[in-house]
Amino acid sequence: MGRLILLLGGARSGKSHYAEHVARDWSGPVLFVATAQALDEEMQERIAAHRRSRPAAWHTLEAPLNVAAAIRQAQTPCDLLVLDCVTLLAANVLLTLPEDSPPARAEAAVLAEVDALLALCADSAATWMVISNEVGMGIVPPYRLGRIYRDALGRANQRLAAGAAEVRLLVAGLPWTLKPAAPP
Repeated sequence: MGRLILLLGGARSGKSHYAEHVARDWSGPVLFVATAQALDEEMQERIAAHRRSRPAAWHTLEAPLNVAAAIRQAQTPCDLLVLDCVTLLAANVLLTLPEDSPPARAEAAVLAEVDALLALCADSAATWMVISNEVGMGIVPPYRLGRIYRDALGRANQRLAAGAAEVRLLVAGLPWTLKPAAPP
């Protein structure tokens, strides 16, 4: 059964940097799963910079949707899987839905992705580090899609946290342990 570590935090809180630091010190093979899409020039540059920063020995899988199925299909052996990030995955899912989709449909679609990831992690022997933005500390978005997104991602984070062995909150690059690993 895989071990899930959830890394939460705000934008630019140091989540990805922390995960990459842990992965660089990992003794076995690493699979880095990226959910970002290069939809504009700025994202193309960000993605290129991230690709350059990762060690060449790591395997990278770019999967903006149906991430669990993409991981399963890739069949890349790893001892550590880093998923960066659920935040973008949720946005990708919502953007596939009709604009007038009810909030319950949006939430169900995001949670289906999360449930598939949790099931795959449970069947895996690897440690998984899953990164997501904590959205519960900000303002209520002034527009409908923003509120639907915040609510769906918040519920996804709750489901991931419930299934995780460990949960860490990153603030200014510093990890705070919210859910410690159970003793062996």
